[in-house]
Amino acid sequence: MYDVVRRKTLILQRKKKMRDMDSSEGRDGRGGRGSRGLNPNYFLPKPVKVGDEVEVTIDATASKGDGLAKKDGFVIFVKDAKQGETVKIRITDVRARFAVGEIAGSGSAPASAPESEAVPEESPQ
Repeated sequence: MYDVVRRKTLILQRKKKMRDMDSSEGRDGRGGRGSRGLNPNYFLPKPVKVGDEVEVTIDATASKGDGLAKKDGFVIFVKDAKQGETVKIRITDVRARFAVGEIAGSGSAPASAPESEAVPEESPQ
């Protein structure tokens, strides 16, 4: 009699544990996002294509020294760009979650430094 009760208790505990795993993080332990754990934005169309020229403001510097900009929330790494610059870039590579670009020309003035208004000097007559 004791063995039967013990066995039923163990079976119920296993079922409860499996139910909890299915609802919270999935059987694979990846947070319940599916079998591969992919981000749903992975398959959405990207706001840039290879060869596009876009004017962006460099928001930050990445860990390897590249400038980091965003277009419609999509991250773009820009080689040899400094934080605060506004530059025109050419997209050289597009991946699932980011793009890589290179400076194609200077954009408008840096976002952090306002343009100084030049006052023409009077010429002596």
